[in-house]
Amino acid sequence: METLLKVEGINVYYGAIHAIKDISFQVNQGEIVTLIGANGAGKTTTLQTVSGLLRSKTGSILFDGQDINTVSADKLVGRGLAQVPEGRRVFLQMSVEENLEMGAYTQPPAGVPRDLEMVYDLFPRLKERRSQVAGTLSGGEQQMLAMGRALMSHPKLLMLDEPSMGLAPILVEQIFNIIQDLNRKGSTILLVEQNAQMALSVAHRGYVMETGKIVATGSGAELIESPEIKRAYLGG
Repeated sequence: METLLKVEGINVYYGAIHAIKDISFQVNQGEIVTLIGANGAGKTTTLQTVSGLLRSKTGSILFDGQDINTVSADKLVGRGLAQVPEGRRVFLQMSVEENLEMGAYTQPPAGVPRDLEMVYDLFPRLKERRSQVAGTLSGGEQQMLAMGRALMSHPKLLMLDEPSMGLAPILVEQIFNIIQDLNRKGSTILLVEQNAQMALSVAHRGYVMETGKIVATGSGAELIESPEIKRAYLGG
């Protein structure tokens, strides 16, 4: 299986705070890989380092065979790396369709109408609300919009940061069904998620983070069945 993302020996600091401590992991083509852990474990910091928003003092980040450790975040989108940030962060004053079009800024204009239809097929709710101002959407609809906007850039790797945050259980289930559907259609996904049960139930592989370190790894099924993981993260 071809490795799409390979992170080796990265260390990230916030001032004097050592937030990420010499971690290594990889995501292979066609996988859903999840990073789970408690608040403050370093999951979001890891994603932000991969996406170029933070810098590692050491190690390497290889994406699609290229070292991206010094590439700026905006350039990475053009290379096929898209992140849906924690808290969704859609353009609240713009319409649904304008938000989606913003996601296509790296793509040839001629293909945008086709890509809009692709997103509307995935998220019929967005099609119904295509003219609606994004700030008036529900939390679940905004999460769909944020994911749709990322897909407009044709990502080779889609990184999702806490997609279930603040959503009602029925919407959480819907979002995770969509994540699996995207994966079945060929998307490779790196998922950061506090809802460990849901994340591990859809992931091919998982990494467990504690205080900036990776402390366990395995298939999603193995981690769900692990007594230590059950006790710490699954309420078992």
